[in-house]
Amino acid sequence: MQKLLHYLLLSCCCLFSLAFSYLPNRSQFNQAKNYEGSSDLVDLRYHMGPVLASPIINLYIIWYGHWNPTHQSIIRDFLYSLSSPPPSSHPSVYDWWSTVRLYTDQTGSNVTGNIHLSGEFHDSRYSHGGYLSRLSIQSIIKTAVSSSHSGPPLPLNPHNGLYLVLTSSDVQVQDFCRAVCGFHYFTFPTIVGVTVPYAWVGYSGTQCPGMCAYPFAWPENSGKPPPAGTVSYKDYNKNIMRPPNGDVGSDGMISVIAHELAEVSSNPLVNAWYAGEDPTAPTEIADLCMGVYGTGGGGGYVGKVEMDAWGNGYNVKGVRGRRFMVQWIWNPARRRCFGPNALD
Repeated sequence: MQKLLHYLLLSCCCLFSLAFSYLPNRSQFNQAKNYEGSSDLVDLRYHMGPVLASPIINLYIIWYGHWNPTHQSIIRDFLYSLSSPPPSSHPSVYDWWSTVRLYTDQTGSNVTGNIHLSGEFHDSRYSHGGYLSRLSIQSIIKTAVSSSHSGPPLPLNPHNGLYLVLTSSDVQVQDFCRAVCGFHYFTFPTIVGVTVPYAWVGYSGTQCPGMCAYPFAWPENSGKPPPAGTVSYKDYNKNIMRPPNGDVGSDGMISVIAHELAEVSSNPLVNAWYAGEDPTAPTEIADLCMGVYGTGGGGGYVGKVEMDAWGNGYNVKGVRGRRFMVQWIWNPARRRCFGPNALD
């Protein structure tokens, strides 16, 4: 990560060799100044690698551990919303994904606008235990495409497949809450059999909501949070927003999932879109806008977002009347962080 970005953005930490992650930097939560990125300081470049430009990307979810069906429904509806514009609903998740679609490969092909939820695998047997190393995520994918213990296996799709591993609240993942909230990478043929892009996100509702479910929870011992959005709302004794779908962990996961899907789509093999000279520590299109959810956001302030009468905060709408809070990403045309709820 470039040194100057530490002054502008909530930072992320590098995972293991070449992998990349989402985690707010605790020290940034007390900053008062607001930012939306700067075209003068960002050197986002294309490194000639592929993007996920197939007409259809088949997304496969692996639910690892025991999951609450209501929480699963929230996540599914968000994923459906990526490719399904709700009628007369702006700003929408579909609008948000249109910024990701601006990224192209060397042939001029854009990131896909059609992400299809094509299969789910429920690993409720905890096939690799309750504590996972980061490399274990690839072994979980291998189990999901080869085992029939928890239902039919997922297809192993090296052509247009994308795998999303989601771990439940009782599963501990190496560096989860300490250094990562989620990450994306690609599988090793020696483990899975082929190279396919994947992402992992953990449920933080019970383990570290203050770190990985921001802005619906606030880190302990970090001081009083800044104003939550356009309307002040006091939830208990803290000035924070309530989650739009009723669950801090699931609603917090949505933004992390969005972050990782945007980056794995624009940089699936670590050789496409990122800033910096070191591909082992890339600053990607969502890293550039960590913590920014609306106009004026940054430095621990989410920016101008919507809040209903109950204090539920959101900035995009989805299918079935859902509302979500999703961080902005870098817009290559505007050369700044941008989302469909921008006021300018």
